[in-house]
Amino acid sequence: MKEKTVGIVLAAGRGSRMKSDTNKPYLLLRDRPVLFYALKAFEDSFVDEIILVAGETEIGYCRREVVEKFGFQKVTHIVTGGAERYHSVFHGLQAVEQCDYVFIHDGARPFVTGDILKRAYEAVQRDKACVVGMPVKDTVKLADEQGFAVSTPRRDLVWAIQTPQVFSFPLVKKAYTAFLEQEQVLSAEGVHITDDAMVVERFSDTRVRLVEGSCENIKITTPEDLIVAEGFLAAGLSCPCLS
Repeated sequence: MKEKTVGIVLAAGRGSRMKSDTNKPYLLLRDRPVLFYALKAFEDSFVDEIILVAGETEIGYCRREVVEKFGFQKVTHIVTGGAERYHSVFHGLQAVEQCDYVFIHDGARPFVTGDILKRAYEAVQRDKACVVGMPVKDTVKLADEQGFAVSTPRRDLVWAIQTPQVFSFPLVKKAYTAFLEQEQVLSAEGVHITDDAMVVERFSDTRVRLVEGSCENIKITTPEDLIVAEGFLAAGLSCPCLS
């Protein structure tokens, strides 16, 4: 029996660093929303179903101007996001009726590819949890609260993490449920959850495998990122949907 895979694509966050009133996934990149490219990669892949998480006021826009306009057949639900990224992820998880593996991806990462999805799928089948990323090229310093360097980790052991982050569905659903039950306590203790792997690491005994993504799998966060993304498209990189 074929294992079912679901992609949760997050398009609810509004980043202050972009200096724009437009939510990052809806900024135009070669006359199409950034979100289009992420959805197209999932639409053209082996992933069976897509759940799109959008801001409350953007549900209608997503349906009309993205899903229907570009004919995305795999998008089965568009659900409302939450106050924080992890709330949006949990809303997406709650919309999953049944699946074996879930791919959690930022809609502001337009250059995810079918090859990246395949590598992640192979890893999650073996290890139950994996995240896409790349080994860093630069030396990394850890700093104290005063801004002084305190240590230098081995560069060959440091990765910059991307998405998708992929998990056994029962594993990640259970971990997120446990996390949200303790959310207020953890917040009071100064614990900040910044990605899905942190939830699984903290609330399960499952180790998270690192899987190679690509240097082009950037997140559109600042105005400069749009310039870089335009350069990737001009060079014909990473976007088979435009070839």
